[in-house]
Amino acid sequence: MFTIRGKKVILRRKRLEDAWNDYHWKRDPELAYLDATAPLNLPYSVYLASYSEELRYTDPTEHRYAIDTLEGKHIGNCSCYNMDTFKGEAELGILIGDRDYWDKGYGSDAVATLLDYVFQKNNLKRVYLHTLEDNVRAQKCFQKCGFVPCGSVIRGNHRFIRMDITREGVTSVAKGTSSEG
Repeated sequence: MFTIRGKKVILRRKRLEDAWNDYHWKRDPELAYLDATAPLNLPYSVYLASYSEELRYTDPTEHRYAIDTLEGKHIGNCSCYNMDTFKGEAELGILIGDRDYWDKGYGSDAVATLLDYVFQKNNLKRVYLHTLEDNVRAQKCFQKCGFVPCGSVIRGNHRFIRMDITREGVTSVAKGTSSEG
């Protein structure tokens, strides 16, 4: 089985067994807010059919993974998507859905592990993301991983901070030479 091992997490391909957790996380009002979406309002059977279909057809411009603890517990998901090899960039997203693992370094380890992998395996120059202005927890996680704010975006009723990291930024964070906190 394909996996990418970090210090605290293992990133692996998503499986049908992940659907139940993902369904509940998408229905959670707080998690939906942090993702700037509305809580999912579908029966599980409809969601499962769609989920199963997504697993069968992979998009080469996306890297989507489940986040497991080293002990094998599924606690969230992360992805690099909107990969543009011509521009050399991709967008990153992460969700730690299991609140027992918030503020314990699992999110930052998942982000760092995913960044290492996508920069090694793809000809990317930078990875960017958007996070809500009031999602301070996420901003701290991303800054810890070397992301720097580079702008703001308004989408609908939501204000986002745009952050990015370059290939060189990942290298300097790994070596401990980043000027970021």
